[in-house]
Amino acid sequence: MGPLTATVKRFLPKSLLGRSLLIIVTPLVILQLVSAAIFYETHWDKVTLKLARGVAGDIGAVINLMRRNPGPQNRTWIFDVAAGNMDLVVSLKENAVLPNTTLNPSGLMERMLANAMTSHISKPFLIHAQPNSRLVIIDVQLASGVLHAVTSRKRLFSSTAYVFVIWMVGTSLILFAVATIFMRNQVKPIRRLAIAADDFGKGRDVSTFKPEGAAEVRQASSAFMAMRERIARQISQRTDMLAGVSHDLRTPLTRMKLQLEMLGEDQGTTELKADITEMEHMLDGYLAFARGEGTEDPKPVDLTALLHEVAAQARRRGGAIDLHTEGVLTASLRPNAFRRCLTNLIDNAIQYAKHVSVRAGQRGDGIEITIDDDGPGIPEDQLEEVFRPFYRIEGSRNLGTGGVGLGLTLARDVIRGHGGDINLGDSPNGGLRVRLRLPD
Repeated sequence: MGPLTATVKRFLPKSLLGRSLLIIVTPLVILQLVSAAIFYETHWDKVTLKLARGVAGDIGAVINLMRRNPGPQNRTWIFDVAAGNMDLVVSLKENAVLPNTTLNPSGLMERMLANAMTSHISKPFLIHAQPNSRLVIIDVQLASGVLHAVTSRKRLFSSTAYVFVIWMVGTSLILFAVATIFMRNQVKPIRRLAIAADDFGKGRDVSTFKPEGAAEVRQASSAFMAMRERIARQISQRTDMLAGVSHDLRTPLTRMKLQLEMLGEDQGTTELKADITEMEHMLDGYLAFARGEGTEDPKPVDLTALLHEVAAQARRRGGAIDLHTEGVLTASLRPNAFRRCLTNLIDNAIQYAKHVSVRAGQRGDGIEITIDDDGPGIPEDQLEEVFRPFYRIEGSRNLGTGGVGLGLTLARDVIRGHGGDINLGDSPNGGLRVRLRLPD
């Protein structure tokens, strides 16, 4: 991608509505520019030139009449005829001489009038046409003096130019308004589909969503609804299967525990009891992973109060927690699932660190929560691997206390189910930093 392409893309609209309107407006603007160019090159220039030739012809006629009918008496009736029939107010400045200046027409009307005067009258002349004046003055050098002719600007200007511009701009605005209304109605179903997909990704109810709009949008909406049903069915089947497996496995485990209790504290029974307890803990972890967040509905939650509750519970378990929240933070959450997520992350930090620091505040268009500890941390090459289900790292943070490698996986599922994300990194305290981000 070249720099020119990048620059053009930076200025292009980002929304579908903006791009659609650009597709409609661009040919319209080009058409208007071409029409305006053709109009000015053909119509306006020709009409203005013809009007200018009419004025120049009238002045030429007056000069011819004066030459064929000399004398002050004839001059009077000639000037009266010019005023009555030609819309020209003519007078003669006897023995006057035009100043020796170069004619430099500034506008289209002056240029056309100069061309017409040059072709009709082979005498020196000057044109005085002020932009704000309603009159145009033409001085012509004659042998007896300077012929001073005054005419109305209307004789040299065609109002069709203004009419054309008004119609061109007016119709363009009307077409743009109509296109905007129609395109907005076409984009609305796409926006609703995007909102429904986002709500479904966050676990919200989208049962009221219905396909609407153009055929292609309806097709995409129908595909989304079919996908939603398949995903919901697969999740339900997975949950039911693992719940059944968990229930079926608990029955023999319970019988084994009873038999071990009846055997007493013989050699090997203690190890077997520990193994059975670990198996039950693993089954609980598998079932929690399969169930995810359950059917809990999101609702507005005082996140500040929830963080204080989780921190207080961690302190009662002997953890050193430093909590700081910036004002009152409110978000739409599944409170039980989010509480389990925070508890899991903070308990994991307490397990490997002496001190844990929790910070929460508004950052841009979302809420950010950071959990820092002074423990051994996680190697950089495993910061993403630890989110894999059943992944257990080796080393200083090894989950050797009965965990099955699902804690961080469940935490990421909960956060992403709320439309946010979770990331791991190095903490300024020397250990691990867990950063959670939630949308408003």
